[in-house]
Amino acid sequence: MFNKFNFLFLILVPSFLLLPLSLSEFDSIGPLLQRLDSKRAPPYVQEAAAKGVLSRLLPTHLSSFEFKIVSKDACGGDSCFLINNYNQSRQSGPEIIIRGTTAVEIASGLHWYLKYWCGAHISWTKTGGIQIASVPKPGSLPLLKDEGLIVKRPVPWNYYQNVVTSSYSYVWWEWEKWEKEVDWMALQGVNLPLAFTGQEAIWQKVFKDFNISSEDLNNFFGGPAFLAWARMGNLHGWGGPLSHNWLDQQLALQKQIITRMLELGMTPVLPSFSGNVPASLTKIFPSAKITRLGDWNTVDGDPRWCCTYLLDPTDPLFVEIGEAFIRKQIKEYGDVTDIYNCDTFNENSPPTGDPEYISNLGASIFKAMSKGDKDAVWLMQGWLFYSDSSFWKPPQMKALLQSVPSGKMIVLDLFADVKPIWKSSFQFYGTPYIWCMLHNFGGNIEMYGILDAISSGPVEARISANSTMVGVGMCMEGIEQNPVVYELMSEMAFREEKVQVSKWIKSYSHRRYGKAVHQVEEAWEILYHTIYNCTDGIADHNHDFIVMFPDWDPSTNFGSSVANDQKKIYFLPPGNRRYLSQETNSDMPQAHLWYRPNDVIKALQLFLAGGKDLAGSLTYRYDLVDLTRQVLSKLANEEYIKAVTSFQKKDIDALHFHSNKFLQLIKDIEILLASDDNFLLGTWLESAKKLARNPSEKKQYEWNARTQVTMWYDTNETTQSKLHDYANKFWSGLFESYYLPRASTYFSYLSESLRRNEKFKLIEWRKQWISQSNKWQEGNELYPVKANGNSLAISQALYEKYFAK
Repeated sequence: MFNKFNFLFLILVPSFLLLPLSLSEFDSIGPLLQRLDSKRAPPYVQEAAAKGVLSRLLPTHLSSFEFKIVSKDACGGDSCFLINNYNQSRQSGPEIIIRGTTAVEIASGLHWYLKYWCGAHISWTKTGGIQIASVPKPGSLPLLKDEGLIVKRPVPWNYYQNVVTSSYSYVWWEWEKWEKEVDWMALQGVNLPLAFTGQEAIWQKVFKDFNISSEDLNNFFGGPAFLAWARMGNLHGWGGPLSHNWLDQQLALQKQIITRMLELGMTPVLPSFSGNVPASLTKIFPSAKITRLGDWNTVDGDPRWCCTYLLDPTDPLFVEIGEAFIRKQIKEYGDVTDIYNCDTFNENSPPTGDPEYISNLGASIFKAMSKGDKDAVWLMQGWLFYSDSSFWKPPQMKALLQSVPSGKMIVLDLFADVKPIWKSSFQFYGTPYIWCMLHNFGGNIEMYGILDAISSGPVEARISANSTMVGVGMCMEGIEQNPVVYELMSEMAFREEKVQVSKWIKSYSHRRYGKAVHQVEEAWEILYHTIYNCTDGIADHNHDFIVMFPDWDPSTNFGSSVANDQKKIYFLPPGNRRYLSQETNSDMPQAHLWYRPNDVIKALQLFLAGGKDLAGSLTYRYDLVDLTRQVLSKLANEEYIKAVTSFQKKDIDALHFHSNKFLQLIKDIEILLASDDNFLLGTWLESAKKLARNPSEKKQYEWNARTQVTMWYDTNETTQSKLHDYANKFWSGLFESYYLPRASTYFSYLSESLRRNEKFKLIEWRKQWISQSNKWQEGNELYPVKANGNSLAISQALYEKYFAK
């Protein structure tokens, strides 16, 4: 049985030392918090919604828990959950009562109890799912000490999502998956999620009132997998058009999502107007201040998807459209929120740095919101303050942040886990902000994190002098990866003090697998100090050479031709498309490596040694496959460098040896990934096709799904997309059918160059590969949706093959 006492000290002592927090500490947002509380569903609705979460998570224990909504007065004026033994003398019935200020707090309390009293674990299904075998049977649940437990939120909000998560992760989801995701949010304490699904249907209705036809919008909206970037005004038409089926389907889904969020007491964040408009508006309103923006990552500036149109916020038409959009949402969903996201200046600097002009811009944007909803609050990503720091100096930053009334703006310190802006901005000049973890780019699969920063950063920010922090948040571009990172980050929404990560990671290991296995504990201690201790300031976008293959000529005299996006990438403004500058001290492509590979190979050895005790665990299987894939991918990086170095030395035998080893690693990783349901290309493609209502949609959706994870954007005959492999994935099917032929043809051209004593034909390789990629993106071959093979046996064999000696 799970030894709960090992973990009570870790949790209970800090919890009982929680200091009462009064609303006065959040004076600037006090009226907002009170308004949002008044909008919440009645207690009986929230209690029923919390019971629904329990019924889907642990149906056998539905009668073991009693849930009750309480006022903030029970928590000293703050949000909290309270866990107590249920006082009753009967043999059956409730054993534990959990009270909370909303259903989210109740669900969070349930999760806390299941974790720290029952040794259970909850993660996304695609990261191994749940471990509830350790939960005792009904009637035998562990009791608390007489005084029970109270845990308060030190800050009001736990924010969730990035504006592109909707495209990288949610794009093909139906309600069944969304219901699980909203449950996950509630259990993790999320109470301020983005709700961006289905907004194109609202926009269609809005623009119709401004005499823009559905046909005009065909070239405005992006395709399903690229909607996030069409919404931001980066592109238009790419992957489109959107069918009426799609628009209707997504709007209906949005209503289900919002309804469930509200039932659980969450505050959804809705989109607002940022100025992005269809080209046809320029003809309908010829005198409007509409600017055509510059190119965003196209190869040739193709006008079919390049260079969108931005309506100046100071133009009266901006306020009209912005007001109409918010009113249409309120008409469609009801009065569900006062918080609206807008990022007009993300990747788009104002035409002048004059602070007065910037202040007027900000005031105009807010006016459009407040005319649609008199209580509107502007939620803005703070990414621009370091992405374009050469423009957003203190006077400009202050002008924007103070352009709206106090308490009417909230800023997301989007990458606070690595580059916190609150430290250098006088706490955003008095503007409330949310401490956010960005962590993931493009939905890449890469074991990575900074657990020490997560466990201490929010606490340091909150207790700092003149702090304006009002929440914590998770702003990853893609979900369903690195569950350890997201579990710890979620807990920080309820942590008053810093977490001792070494103790916490040990408890995490027990809970994730349902038992203590000393070899696995040792492995996790290594992982904490290596993979999950990245302190080099580099934004971890997976550039491993298998999944982001370098597009360059490695000839000795052509070292300078390394493609820009293949060099080591740092998060220091200003820079390339991700606002990252590049280290150029080597002509070789570089993949991110922030730990000693041999240490992680040792962790894999320990993980395998503990496998006999965990063979039936889905969480263990996922972690084993993930760790093995990580180790092999870093080995492949070494083999790639050896191969191109051999080419430069004109050593054809060595080139063949190392390039063949690189190709063999692709094949072996393919077999490994195929052994776990969570690493399959087929699942992604089939979920896309499942949404189609006719053959045309089916073809379009599959093209969207294939293109996003490969080329991403446009090409020409001899130039790959500037965003190729941005959303790369470690998926079985993708390795064998896409990454393998790409590397194979490239190395064939290198070999041919040495054999013939000719210059490497880079352009010819590009022509061949781009043609192959185009055919693959337009293909319809089927890929498995069920795993094949024994993960433990495969991983063990691969360890012995590559590392045992």
